[in-house]
Amino acid sequence: MKTDTDIRDNRAGEGVAQGPRHVAIIMDGNGRWAQARGRPRLFGHHAGARRVREVVECCPGLGIRYLTIFAFSTENWKRTQTEVAGLMSLFRRYISKEMKALAAKNVRVRFIGDRVRLDRKLIDLMDALELETEENTGTQLTIALNYGGRDEVARATKRLARDVSDGKLDPADVDEETLPKYLDTCVLPDPDLVVRTSGEARISNFLLWQSAYAEYEFIDTLWPDFTAKELEILCQNYGARDRRFGTVKT
Repeated sequence: MKTDTDIRDNRAGEGVAQGPRHVAIIMDGNGRWAQARGRPRLFGHHAGARRVREVVECCPGLGIRYLTIFAFSTENWKRTQTEVAGLMSLFRRYISKEMKALAAKNVRVRFIGDRVRLDRKLIDLMDALELETEENTGTQLTIALNYGGRDEVARATKRLARDVSDGKLDPADVDEETLPKYLDTCVLPDPDLVVRTSGEARISNFLLWQSAYAEYEFIDTLWPDFTAKELEILCQNYGARDRRFGTVKT
């Protein structure tokens, strides 16, 4: 039986895409969605959390096996203490509420990011959700929490350097295939499609290494308004693209 590691590839040379199997989403616009309704930013974050369920549930029908969502970045600690505390409370509530439902729907959940700054209760819930769903074979949901692409590469490099120092790895053998084995996403294929909602056209330190050959969609929809139908259209657009990975047709 093939593992996730066995099927890791970048689809080089496949040409016209058939539809993304791995979609990564920068879920942006919760605060603006709430402010447009005269509500506090946390109201928007709660609405955004509810939207996650619909998107996860639609993945099998769209042929999406892997879904990675950007929940909280290493830079988000700069927000107000009230908003950060509210978000951490939301994450704990979301995991507690959704754990059984995700397990029942055969969803496998993983978390990526640095857990050092997270509180013990949240870490315990993350561990419990990963354990509860580790045997599931359906949609592979990865939640990036206290995640930053540069931070991930720095942490991976430290682990790699440690193996070199311990004599487990020859520096001469280090190449672009080596570092991904040390990344948080080492058991996942690279994303085929990266979507950012809310009209912002930047990647915000998300999956920097992994997205080298991803297709990007920057859309105006605020995350709480994002629908399964809109994701379906984005997948159709992806399927019409010619992905050459640096080559040319002969």
